[in-house]
Amino acid sequence: MYNPEMKLSENFQLKEFVDSQTAERLKIDNRPDWEAVINLRNLCREVLQPLRDYAQQPIHINSGYRSLLLNEAVRGVGDSQHLYGQAADLHLPNLDTGRRWYKFIVEHTDFDQVLFEYRRTGARWLHISCRRDRKSNRHMAIPNFPAR
Repeated sequence: MYNPEMKLSENFQLKEFVDSQTAERLKIDNRPDWEAVINLRNLCREVLQPLRDYAQQPIHINSGYRSLLLNEAVRGVGDSQHLYGQAADLHLPNLDTGRRWYKFIVEHTDFDQVLFEYRRTGARWLHISCRRDRKSNRHMAIPNFPAR
């Protein structure tokens, strides 16, 4: 039974990872299967909740789980970890916060990928992923910080 209010960890609920303006606008069903929910819970417990505890402030998810149709609509890569509930993109309020969060994740969590990404428009985010099989986590960290 799909329950968007389901708690994935102390500070994260399922709806934060499935709500999508694009899905709503295009009337795309973005409900995850149970496997994706388990993966999202793992992502929260291994990376996002420790980051939230460190940051002592809410963390906003720009993009979490994506159904195949939603991933196509946003032009996501075909093998995106978002499709499996293994990834989330986090809004960064500013560059310094992004640098601190990036450093914390790299030094204190068991992640698969952490990518600092940005657009010339000023938008910036952290792409975070984590696999349930801890041996499969590549610890791929790409800072890609913009020049100051």
